Amino acid sequence: MTAQDHSKTKIKICGLRRREDILTVNEAKPDYCGFIVEFPKSFRSVTADQVRELVKELAPEIQPVGVFVNAPMELVRTLLDDGTLALAQLHGQEDESYIRELKTYTDKLIIKAFSIKTAEDIEKALQSPADYILLDQGGGGTGKTFDWSLIPEIQRPFFLAGGIGASNLGQAIREIHPYAVDLSSSVETEKRKDPMKIRQVVDIVRKLYEEDTNVKRKIWNTWRAVHSGDTDECSARTGRSI
Repeated sequence: MTAQDHSKTKIKICGLRRREDILTVNEAKPDYCGFIVEFPKSFRSVTADQVRELVKELAPEIQPVGVFVNAPMELVRTLLDDGTLALAQLHGQEDESYIRELKTYTDKLIIKAFSIKTAEDIEKALQSPADYILLDQGGGGTGKTFDWSLIPEIQRPFFLAGGIGASNLGQAIREIHPYAVDLSSSVETEKRKDPMKIRQVVDIVRKLYEEDTNVKRKIWNTWRAVHSGDTDECSARTGRSI
């Protein structure tokens, strides 16, 4: 669990590769979108030039994230430096020295992904010099979750990935309270991003935020009424006589 406030939970849609995907996220408005760059083992992989072209049509309020797997640092740096990407997500065996060196070349934020199978994996992730950590089941895009009970109270911002979709998104946010949730395979149909599924999960996150805000507003107004001595207002808000 974490001390963070789930009302601020952000959402990332990962694995975009077509112009149609860009048009969909522009409408749905997630906080981040991810591109798997130069990793041919993934059917979601796109080239650096393809990323540049796709990002040109991306709404400015959505932050583009490049997902790299053991990529040459020069590739990561180039796409960050030329403004194509706002963040880099490292999803391979990049060690602390790689991350520290990369951070000397750029002020863009770095996400480091970790495969979580044991509590020791969590502890390793917490020591990362990356700006954000991402907790995942394994290789990414598998549609499988890991044991969320392994997650302790975390003071640093983290992304939660692995098997998150419409059916368990609310549970993930309310119980784990990540800084952001990261979805890919759960918003696909026949290996293509599904506009309806993307809109659905973004709506779920936004509605949770609205519900949380309304609850806090009610609590604040009740507290204010009690401490201002306005018993009539307080009774009206709580439904109980004071």
